[in-house]
Amino acid sequence: MNYSTIKKVVAGSLFSVAALAATAQETTTTSTSAATVFGGRSQYRTWSIGVNGGVLAPVIPFGTNDYNDWDANFGYGLFIKKQLAPSFALKLDAHRGKLSGTYDTNDGRTPIAGRTPEFETDLDYAVSLKGVVNVGTVSFLSRQKNVGFFIQAGAGLTGYSPDANDRTELFIPVGAGVNFKLGEVVAFNLGYDMNFLDADNLDGTWANGASNKDKWSYGYAGLEFTLGNKSKPSLQWSNPVALMYDELKDPTLRQEVEALKTRVSTLENTVNQLSADADGDGVSDRFDKCPGTPAGTVVDGAGCPLVIPTADSTAAGQYGTIQFEFDSSVLKTSSYPTLDKVSSDLRANSSSVLTLEGHASAEGSDSYNMSLSRDRANSVKTYLVNSGVDANRLTVKAYGESRPVASNTTEEGRMQNRRVEIK
Repeated sequence: MNYSTIKKVVAGSLFSVAALAATAQETTTTSTSAATVFGGRSQYRTWSIGVNGGVLAPVIPFGTNDYNDWDANFGYGLFIKKQLAPSFALKLDAHRGKLSGTYDTNDGRTPIAGRTPEFETDLDYAVSLKGVVNVGTVSFLSRQKNVGFFIQAGAGLTGYSPDANDRTELFIPVGAGVNFKLGEVVAFNLGYDMNFLDADNLDGTWANGASNKDKWSYGYAGLEFTLGNKSKPSLQWSNPVALMYDELKDPTLRQEVEALKTRVSTLENTVNQLSADADGDGVSDRFDKCPGTPAGTVVDGAGCPLVIPTADSTAAGQYGTIQFEFDSSVLKTSSYPTLDKVSSDLRANSSSVLTLEGHASAEGSDSYNMSLSRDRANSVKTYLVNSGVDANRLTVKAYGESRPVASNTTEEGRMQNRRVEIK
């Protein structure tokens, strides 16, 4: 690939990226201008372009440099940047200029074989894609940032002419710098890049091999222009802490908070009304069907006086029996009201005890029916215990099919025999 072809490729690439940036600017101006937390990049200006100029030198501050007497030459460059987050951006960067230096042998050192005493190389282009990390994007000391530090690194392609031949090599740029915000559109940049070439021919010398590959540095100053609608903030200079604080101060959000406080206050008043109990019987006034009950009166769940059965009355006569389906010990939902009444009475009269007698119809073996009748009685006991009755006040007995109350020769009779009696 000759030099003219490379220039065309580079120029075409830069033109394409510039067109992309212009399109992004037009798209950005149509988006919303109010930035909110977690609102996405569309609410910010994220594209910028920049130009710079500075000093090119064939050395870096550390390591081994080929020439002890190097020249500082003028270089210039431009870039296009896409800000992906307050702390990170991608940058397409390019610069060019001239590199030169001299190896001075007057200090008593022996010249290195294969190295020319002086060189001058035209750096036709150095194009790279860099990742830029902004340092200190979150500030708790100030709402807006006017100074920002950054570090950057990437990879690129450079074309240069150290002799009659044009060369193209890969290089790795690593650098750092500082930005100064001059306004909503313009920023002033200072930076320094170290560029590591993947070759040892920047000065036209090949004899040194890959053990001491060439490098050059570029210190620069320049201007950066943020593209897009100026009513939108720049993502590069946004402070997430300030944005969150602004959203907390938003009048709409404050109105919602005040409305929520009003609803909470209304709910508290409703709860206080529901818990009011004028007669002190443990049932709130809203649900008390017998208000004004004398103090000390035992009441049921509706707040009405509870009738406690006499000692000689049988619970079976008062509550009836609990029926079950064929070959089942699962309680029917129709039994729940009766069992709730039993539970309420027992909890109101701590001296009462009950016997739960389980029965079965004459279907299946005696031993199986005995087990089934016991399971039915235990189902009733479990329900009462879960409702708050002390298990020690409940006794379970199983009679199997031995005590029918109706004939087992008919289905109607067998249905009556599948029962638990409460005594």
